[in-house]
Amino acid sequence: MNNQSDSTNRLAKPMPPVMLPTQGVLLGLDFGTKRMGVAVSNSDQTVAVPVETWLVREPAQNLKHLRELIEDYRAVGVVLGLPIRTNGEEGTAAAVVRQFGVWVAEKTKLPLVYVDERYSSAEAELLIWRRGESPSKRKQPLDSLAAIVILQSYLDAPDRIIPLPVVAANRPASDINHSG
Repeated sequence: MNNQSDSTNRLAKPMPPVMLPTQGVLLGLDFGTKRMGVAVSNSDQTVAVPVETWLVREPAQNLKHLRELIEDYRAVGVVLGLPIRTNGEEGTAAAVVRQFGVWVAEKTKLPLVYVDERYSSAEAELLIWRRGESPSKRKQPLDSLAAIVILQSYLDAPDRIIPLPVVAANRPASDINHSG
């Protein structure tokens, strides 16, 4: 095998998975271009609870709010839901979330992992329905409940994370506008 092939093969391999600390609070995020669902784990990383749904604004405000959440809860890592299509492939939405994840990791300096959020909104809807809440009250907590589902799925099976991309974007993550 020539050096060109060896070099290409090395570049094509996914980066090693990021490992989150096994103790300490984790922040779970359900990314949206308009709203962001937020959940946190307990320090033993066994249970996820809702925190809020925040309205996404311009990047500097989003970063300030994210840093406040990290400080308030003393988060040691981030779990971000990645929208995978039902056929298992990643589409445009997943690419946007991956860019957001790179931006979050870069700006907060916290380890970040992606988990499959394929059915998180449906599971959140089911949780609301089981509570017996009316449809008019459903929309507001849906994002934070989806964040619970995302975070809890990681807590229950931390070995099922989705690897980081080899190349996150064609431009620096700091140039990405996350205000949608």
